[in-house]
Amino acid sequence: MTTSSTRGESATVSAPAPTSAPSVVRLTLRDRRIWALIGALILIAVGAQAIGPIVIPLGIASITLLPMIWGILAGTIVSGQKWKPFPIDLQQAATVIMGVAVLFLVARMSFTIGPNIPLLLQAGPALLLQEVGHLFGTILLALPLAVLLRMGPATVGATFSIDREGSFAMVSERYGSDSPQYRGVLSMYVFGTIFGAVIVSLIASLAASLGLFDPLALAMGAGVGSGSMMAAAASVIVSAHPDMQDQVLALAATSNLITGLLGLYIGVWVSLPLADRFYKLLTRNKDAELPGRAARTSPEGTLATAEVTTVETAVLAKPAVRVPLWVSLAVISVAGLLVAMVATKHASFDMVITFALLAVLVVAGLGVAKVTRGRVPAIIVVMTVGAFLTSPLSPIATWLTGVSASVDFLALITVMLTIAGLSLGKDLPMLKSIGWKIIPVGIVSITASFVLASIVAEFALGLWG
Repeated sequence: MTTSSTRGESATVSAPAPTSAPSVVRLTLRDRRIWALIGALILIAVGAQAIGPIVIPLGIASITLLPMIWGILAGTIVSGQKWKPFPIDLQQAATVIMGVAVLFLVARMSFTIGPNIPLLLQAGPALLLQEVGHLFGTILLALPLAVLLRMGPATVGATFSIDREGSFAMVSERYGSDSPQYRGVLSMYVFGTIFGAVIVSLIASLAASLGLFDPLALAMGAGVGSGSMMAAAASVIVSAHPDMQDQVLALAATSNLITGLLGLYIGVWVSLPLADRFYKLLTRNKDAELPGRAARTSPEGTLATAEVTTVETAVLAKPAVRVPLWVSLAVISVAGLLVAMVATKHASFDMVITFALLAVLVVAGLGVAKVTRGRVPAIIVVMTVGAFLTSPLSPIATWLTGVSASVDFLALITVMLTIAGLSLGKDLPMLKSIGWKIIPVGIVSITASFVLASIVAEFALGLWG
């Protein structure tokens, strides 16, 4: 098993690659096609930031639609509309850039961890205990719903977690890549990729407006194991509690890192076997299939066996488009600078310095990952080094914290999710293949992971002060 980080999500293991490797297209700034992607990114991200947040009152609560929502929705519309569809190679290029954008976001969040190390140590028990909600929330709530909807054995793969990249390897190894359980993972992955960030941001906004949770508990709940979903939830919490921005970002980033690290081991040894047994208990073992028989049936509402190869290639294949790292760094930095200027309504040299530092951290992280052949993930390097540079042990901590404050975290996530939107058009046709049942199941899975983790964190914070 090797380390993988596709679609901008932090993952622990990679799924099996398709047998046929796609042809490689290399896009540089000399290629006029990539300028269409850059132009669309800047126009949409700057426009989304200019629109600003919109608050929708719902009686005692409210939902805040932040600029990132406009960014990902507009990007998805542009990339997926049928009048003049965004070229597939540019959508693949956006996927590549998205992976680098996530590291930018992690680097920016790491600058908030160093000064908040005492808070992280104090919240240690709560940080660990809230993982119970992330790991088992989907099984407790989404799995019974999937059984009620008669999704069949695909229920296990779709509900043992929120199904990011590492889930493919877990389920493939246990059940085989031709099993209904594997098709369940594919279904949930596609749904979460397209709708995950939007769903979790709306749920986080509603939870924050109710005033029932400590913002720090919500921050821990935001670490669902997906980089984009974590960032979306954290940004909403920060918007509701701007005075606690650094603490919220530090806890959310750390929680997400813990979820990613523990997710592999807990998934293989605990949550996947538990989901399998719970499914058999609820169905009285009537619908359970042996791995050897898995390919013979295709339960209603999940991917048909004949469709798996097509969807698997679209989801798991390494991007056929290559974008030089320096191009990704430049695109993200320029777009980020422009959006940050719109967000703060002024420009400063500190912004330029911040993006330069973020780029250096990203390059260092990717370099270490390459040298170690993925044994040390880039996201770990970026977060660790950034946290150290802003910790009390660092001689530049005060300076770096002050300079990086010029780049708003919310502005950076608007850029990241706009890029994500521009990469999602190619995934929309797959929604026709996964069936309607994954929609309620997916919504409950993502909601349960966030809400139950926040509840556990709330009680844990109360116990440990």
